[in-house]
Amino acid sequence: MRIPILMPQLGESIAEATVKSLNVSPGEMVAADQEIIDVETEKAVMGVTTPCAGRIAELSAEVDVSYAVGSTLGYLEVEDKEAERLGINQPNPRPQPTASDDTPAPPKPSALQSTSEEPAHPKVTPTIQGLPVPVKARGATYISPRLRARMQELGLNAADLAGIAGSGSGGRVTVEDFEGFMAELDQKKLTPASPMRVAVADSMRRSWARPLATVGSPVALDKLLAHRKICDPRPGPTLYAVRALALALAENTASAGRLIGNQIVHPSAIDIGFAVEVDDGVLVPVIRDVDQKPLTDLVQQYNSLVEAASKRRLPAEAATPPGIATVTNFGTFGIVWATPIPLPEQNLVLGLGHGRPRPEWDSTTGTWEPVVEAEMTLSFDHRILDGGAAGRLLARIAQLLQTPEEL
Repeated sequence: MRIPILMPQLGESIAEATVKSLNVSPGEMVAADQEIIDVETEKAVMGVTTPCAGRIAELSAEVDVSYAVGSTLGYLEVEDKEAERLGINQPNPRPQPTASDDTPAPPKPSALQSTSEEPAHPKVTPTIQGLPVPVKARGATYISPRLRARMQELGLNAADLAGIAGSGSGGRVTVEDFEGFMAELDQKKLTPASPMRVAVADSMRRSWARPLATVGSPVALDKLLAHRKICDPRPGPTLYAVRALALALAENTASAGRLIGNQIVHPSAIDIGFAVEVDDGVLVPVIRDVDQKPLTDLVQQYNSLVEAASKRRLPAEAATPPGIATVTNFGTFGIVWATPIPLPEQNLVLGLGHGRPRPEWDSTTGTWEPVVEAEMTLSFDHRILDGGAAGRLLARIAQLLQTPEEL
């Protein structure tokens, strides 16, 4: 019996994915849960697996083509007993409610669905905004309904109009301005943005809708570096910062809260993410309950997540839900100071700059002593924290880093 190989639901907000490689060929025998197709979302590269053992009868999916969740990517020839175990050959796997049932009637099929037993799932073209469920842009106030409809047709948002000089009343961008801008783009060199790059861009656009601010302070790293030398395995500076941030937030969870209406929602767990650079973007693996685990117990998990992120194959539990704050070590690129932007779901991001030798006055000896010092920054949502509260939080993190053996 032939059963369809479907594009799975790869995440709560994932509506489509792009096929990157076909790992099997028609006629090949496969095992249950074998990864046969690699697909890319805006978050990661994942594998489509077989529901059971069988023979690949057909592969209709094409490389570099995007397909909606539920689309048929091919067919698997399986034994009848396997199909029966999966419920494939059952004519009515779920009973239909009668008129007297209190259960609401099932929704009618959408335009992308068919009422046949094996619905046809059309290919989809990735939209310019990248995210399957994009947040509506509200940055521009002078966009006519006609222009907004044209932008939605092309998958653009208000932020994309920043480079257009409006000729309408009050600087309003007219449809003619917009079409001229699009015509000029056709004359320039264009390369398609990857799903990862567009997802990062959309995330930052949503983050920037809030009043963000940054405070900074130098922190001495000598004790941290000395402690690191005697550890086996050795934790990286980022992990020290992750642990220090978690302990500081556990002392005052409101600092990592979110303002919803007139209420501050405190986090239920101290889950901290850390930024990892990948091809054309950034991934943020999350370590759960960091405040409850000593530093030595986090090293192996941290290293495994860095490796998984570099391959864009993060486990689901390390990606969803996102943490309450993020640590980014921009010092690895030789950057001394930066103002990183918190993720839309967070209001804090801690940055660690490049460590450099600096002279420091020792009042006990009356001499200048060399120390390794790095700039540490804290970017925050100004609706939650003011400069003083953010500065005290940053000072507490720096204080915790001076006793690395207690982390």
